[in-house]
This record gives sequence, C-alpha cells and structure tokens, in this order.
Amino acid sequence: MPTSADAEDVKQRVDTLKEPLYNPFVERYLLDEVKNLRNELLNTRAELIEKVVDKELTVADKTMSYATDTVTYFFYLIAGATSILVVIGWNSIRDMRSQLTSLAEKRVNELVIEYEKRLKDIEEQLQQKSDIIQQNQEEIERTNEVHSLWLKASQETSHQNKISVYDQILDLRPDDVEALSYKADAVLELQEPLWAISLCLRALKLAPDNGHAHYQLACAYAEIGRWEDAVNTLSKAVEISEAYRDDASVDPSFSQLQEHEQFRAVVFPDNGQEEEDEELPS
Repeated sequence: MPTSADAEDVKQRVDTLKEPLYNPFVERYLLDEVKNLRNELLNTRAELIEKVVDKELTVADKTMSYATDTVTYFFYLIAGATSILVVIGWNSIRDMRSQLTSLAEKRVNELVIEYEKRLKDIEEQLQQKSDIIQQNQEEIERTNEVHSLWLKASQETSHQNKISVYDQILDLRPDDVEALSYKADAVLELQEPLWAISLCLRALKLAPDNGHAHYQLACAYAEIGRWEDAVNTLSKAVEISEAYRDDASVDPSFSQLQEHEQFRAVVFPDNGQEEEDEELPS
C-alpha cells in the first residue's frame, strides 16, 4: 500500500524535478489580455479625441453664427435709429453710426473672448483626459513587465538570481510589499538575517497587516537569537493567517525554539490544551 509522503520525500521530489510546474500558456494568456486592454484604451482615446474635436467645431460654428447675427441686428438697429433721428433731428447720422458701430464691435469682442475662454477650457479638459489615458497605458505596460518578472522569479532556482529579479520589480514599483517580503525570504536563505530584518521593517511600514512580512521578520529574529521578538512577531503573523502555524512548525529558522514555551503556545495551541485536560482530575 502507498504510504503518505513526509516533508523530506516532498523536498526530494521537488529537487529532482526536470520540468517546471507552471504552464507557459498562463503567461501568454496574461499578455494577450493586457494587449487587448491596451487596444481598447487606444480606441477609446481615439473616439474621445474625435468627439471633442467635433464639439469644438460645433461650438466654433455657433460662435461665428451668433456673432454674425449680432452684427446684423446691430446694423438693423442703426438703420432704424438713423431713420428716426433724421426725422426728429436729434443727432447726425454720422455720429449715431459711429457710436452704434463702436458698441457693436465691443459686444462682438466680448463674445469672442468668452468663446475663446470656453474653447481653452475644452482643450484643457481634453489634455487632462489624454494624460490620464497615457498614464493608464504606462501602468498597463508596467504591470505587464512586473507579471513577467514574477514568472521569471518563480522559475529561478538560485536565491541570488531571485533577489536580482525582485530588485527589478522594486525598481518599477518601489512600494511593492510582496516583492520586499519575498526578497527578505531569499536573503534569509543566504544567511543574511539583518538584511532581511531591514526589508521586512520597510514592508511593514507600508503595510502593517502584511502576514508574510511579519512571518519573515520572525524568522530573521530567530536567526540572530532574538527569541522573544521572534515569538511576538510570529504571533502577529498567526493572528493574520492560521496557515503560518504549519509553516513555523517545520521551518528550520525556528529549530531552536521548538521547546520554547511561548513558541509552542503560538504554534501548537491544541497540544497545550490537551495537556491541561489530562492534568484535570476525572
């Protein structure tokens, strides 16, 4: 009968794998989805520009029509007023024409200035929307590159190469908490606990409730012999996710804490309860 594989058997099988456990079509699917999204954004941008340009042309046509009609009406008024003044002898035709022409020009200039202001506002809105579209396109390209780097990191077997990939991710996104915590994990494998502590504290400053960063910080504390800090930090990680209990029970970083009372209370709470139940009188 087949027996259940323990942790050593699983590790041995992973070390002897000849083929990656990932599916290359997953990366291709992500790239196609990002490409489709980019094309949709470009189409949206083109439609937006076309609509704004049409709107500007419509506004310009209405502005010219309104200005022309206004000037025409003013000249009608001039003609009517001139006729009246000629009849009643109130003022000369030349003076009235000059005054009304000046008034008409002033009103037309005011209208032109007002519509120029409106067109300028429309141009500014169009520029803002264009900038947003450009930023979204850059973010899509950045996300695409980050996804590719995460896939590359998952394929790397050397911890030094993984750290190099995580550094590339952090160059693109300096506040990527996951990249910081996974880099701390790789750094711990290289026996650099102080470096790992610095990375984890930086990650926790950005995301205080990140369980993975708390767990890696606890491992780093244990590596340098800060047992109390290690147990307290591990307790915070377990509060965020119960899965860290199982990880801590087999993690070599906590090998010297297996008999530590507080450590066992955090990692094996059920065992402590069973011992108390056995001590109770029947």
